[in-house]
Amino acid sequence: MSVSDMPATAEPHAETLGTLSACVGDRAFTVVTFRGVTRLYVEPEQLFCVLSTLRDRRGFNLLSDLGATDYLGYPGARQGPNTRFEVHYVVLNLETSERLVVKVGVDGAKPSLPSMVPLWGGANWMEREVFDLFGINFDGHPDLRRILMPDEFTAHPLRKDYPLRGRGERHNFPKISRADS
Repeated sequence: MSVSDMPATAEPHAETLGTLSACVGDRAFTVVTFRGVTRLYVEPEQLFCVLSTLRDRRGFNLLSDLGATDYLGYPGARQGPNTRFEVHYVVLNLETSERLVVKVGVDGAKPSLPSMVPLWGGANWMEREVFDLFGINFDGHPDLRRILMPDEFTAHPLRKDYPLRGRGERHNFPKISRADS
């Protein structure tokens, strides 16, 4: 999308989107603005390039949020090969207070994305949380292991195909007495 084709609501981000278009190309991302929030949809192979350009050339020095959504069976979800999970990155330029949401779809038996820990150290725990609850791997992460669930837990509880009543996991965990805890 060229800068001249952008809707008027994206005006605050015109310079940022122009820089992104010049660095990674117009086809590397799609811009959607809804209720004053500008979202960039990127392909997984372009994610690291887009986010590093935002950080290095536009001053987005804070990754304020990283999370995921499972769209399994969701009516009206974006159609395409990478639609089951959507991972979002909320980045902020602290000097200008400019905020962007970058979204990427990922799918497959073992979904994976590149780790953003080399760009923002704070991505470490956020990526671990998404890995633990959704089962999305982050390639290149320095310590990708469970952060909320016990190590013995084999499922990912925020996936839509996880049973509402669980699978009886708590009966499979070793019992720890109060004296041993």
